[in-house]
Amino acid sequence: MIRSLRFTLVLVIALSSCAKLGLPAKTGKKEEPGPFGPSGIPPQLRGNGPADSGTPVVAGGNAPAKPLPLNMVPDDDMVFTDPDNPNANIPELASVLEGTKRGPWEASEIIAKQRAAREGKPLLIWFTDSAKSPMCKAISQELFSTNDFGKWAEEKLVRLRVDANVEENNPDLDLSTKETRLIDMANYVAALKKRYKVLGYPSLILLNPSGEVVGRYRGYKRGDADYTWGLIKHGEAVSSAAYKSWRAGLEKKGYREWSDRKERKIFAKLVSYSKGTLVMIEPDGSRAQTKETSLSDQDREWIAEQKKLRNIQ
Repeated sequence: MIRSLRFTLVLVIALSSCAKLGLPAKTGKKEEPGPFGPSGIPPQLRGNGPADSGTPVVAGGNAPAKPLPLNMVPDDDMVFTDPDNPNANIPELASVLEGTKRGPWEASEIIAKQRAAREGKPLLIWFTDSAKSPMCKAISQELFSTNDFGKWAEEKLVRLRVDANVEENNPDLDLSTKETRLIDMANYVAALKKRYKVLGYPSLILLNPSGEVVGRYRGYKRGDADYTWGLIKHGEAVSSAAYKSWRAGLEKKGYREWSDRKERKIFAKLVSYSKGTLVMIEPDGSRAQTKETSLSDQDREWIAEQKKLRNIQ
């Protein structure tokens, strides 16, 4: 009887200790890990540490204790090429935004990636051979050339077309220059095929705004337009969800969307403001400067509020 009581007492103490330690109960069901780990965010969209989740709000009032300069980024986030003239060689925002939209399908990987990063959209790369591949012609006719896909892609994607059938139709070029151009274009296509490990046509590669591959689709069959579009939609949804989480973290650190008078947008943080001139920095470290008068009315109102908070005339 005494042994039975002792065993019962030990068992009760052990269970009580486990409860206090917060040990998880065994359910017998193992959860499947997500494709991007516990955070659900692809590695290239993750920040460098806890700071990316935002700065905790400290209680004690809604206004700063003393006027602050309109400088929205710590000094260690700034990258200056000339310490004596930190704003030297910073491009104008208008010139940066001028090339952000050139057509339904871009021809330059650099421009396409810049657009994807600035617009926060996934990049769809279409590797095609318009001269030799019947299925490339089929996917173009049945999907990419349709109005429905065009309207959806205009809102959701940045598109890059890489055609193995290189052509140079500029009549002002001499034969030698044309041949050089064709060789350069062929080498460019070959380099992209090697970089993205493309083995056949058509091949579709989907990148998130930071440049990480999140989808890879090879081949096409006639009549599979809806199926292929569904795959692209799924990849776009996964990428966009991860991007929103990443962007929310940056917004807590001072990044916001800016617009100029032509309604062209850029996601950046204000580095400094002086006499109506603003310097901004994008998440990738690119900087641009502009006059306050070149920004949208909404952005100018935001600047006025910030100046008021900091007692800046």
